[in-house]
Formats: sequence, structure tokens, C-alpha cells
Amino acid sequence: MPSFIKDCRTENLEKEIMLERLYQLERNIVELEKFRQKYTANDIVNDIQIQWALRYGLFESIQIVIDVSCHLTSKYNLGNPKTYSECIELLAKENYLSKDILGNLLGMVGLRNILIHEYVSVDLEKLYSLLNLINDFKIFAENIKNYI
Repeated sequence: MPSFIKDCRTENLEKEIMLERLYQLERNIVELEKFRQKYTANDIVNDIQIQWALRYGLFESIQIVIDVSCHLTSKYNLGNPKTYSECIELLAKENYLSKDILGNLLGMVGLRNILIHEYVSVDLEKLYSLLNLINDFKIFAENIKNYI
């Protein structure tokens, strides 16, 4: 098979995967908004299943932002990031991403690391308060969808 055909197939597959991730992010946003309407911070403190739902919903959404950011950084040769945060910073630096949400997205990367490595020490009320930043996920998706 000629290499340009293989390259086109690879590029189309990568685009399909990234679009599927954005679609999953959109579904997560809807579910996180429902979660915020249904539960209070007190509910999550008192119910471990509700905690798990919130943790996973936020974790998966943050991971999608990271995956898409790192993919676009590579696709457009924006630099050689050494961390997930640097992928997001490079997108903002090169105006693929609104600088208005940069700080919140970088904070979410830190939260992802806490959710994975230090899950025992998560402040549940602070975790719940991150539901107020769901709109940043929407802005992220809107900013980068045309670059996929």
C-alpha cells in the first residue's frame, strides 16, 4: 500500500478518535450538570457511591482534555511538552485555546493527578465546587473542535 494512503487512513483514524473523545466530553458535561442539580456537597460527603461518580466524571473529562491537548500539540508541532500541563499551555500560547480558561484547565490537570495518586486526601467539598467550572470544558471543546 502506498505510504500516502496509509498516512490518510492513519490521519482519519486519529481524527475519528479525537472526535469521539470530544463527543464523550459533551456527554460527560451533560451528566456533570445533572449531578450538580441532583446532589449537594453534603450528599457527596455522606455517600461513597456519589463520591465515586463525581470523581470518575471529573477524572474522565479532565483526561479527555489532556488527551486532545497533547494530540493537537503534536499534530501542529507546537513544541515538545514534558508535562500534560505544557500541552494545554502551548495550545493557549499559540491561540488554539482561550487564555481565559487556561488557569482552570491547568488546575484540573493537578486535580487529575490528585485523583489518581492521592485519592485519600481529596477535599470532597472542593471537588464538588469544581462542578462550577463545567463551562470550561464546553469552552475547551468549542475552541479546539475545528483543529481536530
